[in-house]
Amino acid sequence: MHIEHGNKVIIVEGKSDKRKVKGLIREPVEILCTNGTIGTSKLDELIDYLIGKEVYILVDADASGEKLRKQFKRELPEAEHIYIDKMYREVEAAPAHHLATALISANIDIYTEYLDKG
Repeated sequence: MHIEHGNKVIIVEGKSDKRKVKGLIREPVEILCTNGTIGTSKLDELIDYLIGKEVYILVDADASGEKLRKQFKRELPEAEHIYIDKMYREVEAAPAHHLATALISANIDIYTEYLDKG
C-alpha cells in the first residue's frame, strides 16, 4: 500500500482531545473525533474515507476508549495504535510531554518544546 506524505489521520474520542493533540503537532495531520462510541454505519463510512491514508488511533485509557480501540483493531487492522499511560486515563488529561513522546514514537512530527517536562 502506497501512502503519500501528508496523508496522516489521527482518530481521537472528543473535541478536547483533538484540541490538545492538534497543538502539539507540527506537520499537516487530519484529526477526527468519534465523539465516544461509533455505530456500525458511521464506522463503515469512516473506514471508506480512510482507505489509502496513514491512520493512527489515540483514545483514552478507560473502558470506552478500549472498546473503541478493539473496534478499530477489528475493522481497521492496518491502523497504528498510540497509547497513553493508564495513570492519565484520558488523552486530554495527559501532560503535553507525555503525548508528544507518544506521538513522536509513531513518527508524527511534533513541536520539540513539548518534549521537555518543565
